[in-house]
Amino acid sequence: MYAVVTSGGKQYKVQEGEILRVEKMPGDVGSSVSFDQVLMVADGDKVNIGQPILDDALVEGHIVEQGKAKKILVFKYKRRKRYRRKQGHRQQFTAIKIDSIKAKTAKARKKVEPEAEKEVKKAAPKKVEAKKAEAKVEAKKPETTKAAVKKKEVEKPEAKKATAPKPKKAEAKPRAKKEDTKKAEEKKTTAQKTAAKKTTAKKTETKKTTAKPPKTDKAD
Repeated sequence: MYAVVTSGGKQYKVQEGEILRVEKMPGDVGSSVSFDQVLMVADGDKVNIGQPILDDALVEGHIVEQGKAKKILVFKYKRRKRYRRKQGHRQQFTAIKIDSIKAKTAKARKKVEPEAEKEVKKAAPKKVEAKKAEAKVEAKKPETTKAAVKKKEVEKPEAKKATAPKPKKAEAKPRAKKEDTKKAEEKKTTAQKTAAKKTTAKKTETKKTTAKPPKTDKAD
């Protein structure tokens, strides 16, 4: 029979009669110690696993030693900076002898929650299927109501009206031709006016050139 417990942020596998070294714990040699946070208990083929901790499971023991581990050296060095630091460290520990592992009434937490989740998952697909069935039924139903019939009757005359104004396009062509002829006549008249202005300007220039020279007084 063995168990897995947590102490000092670490997990340890524990058996009865075993001496376990953990991070320093308060207490004198011979005082009793108990571990409440039991993650797993195994007794032969029976294995109980917590989620994450087992209820009513307890591991008891007593302190055998309060000591220090072997010395380690901590050396810091930076080149070309004249910096070096040398330091020693001895980690403190507590040695505990395991007396008993109590797990007779050990039960895993939250056994009911997985069953509730399964029921919710089963109910969810049924609702989705029901909605899909309703949507299909609505799509298959033909529009036989009075409102649908009125819509069809209203749509038919509107289609006829849309096809009626075709002859108007034929009438628009002669009007366009008339407008084109008017524009052409206006252009001709403007061209004639500009030509007449040019001829008058030439006549005035010729008159100026044929004018008599001014009279000059005699020197004598």
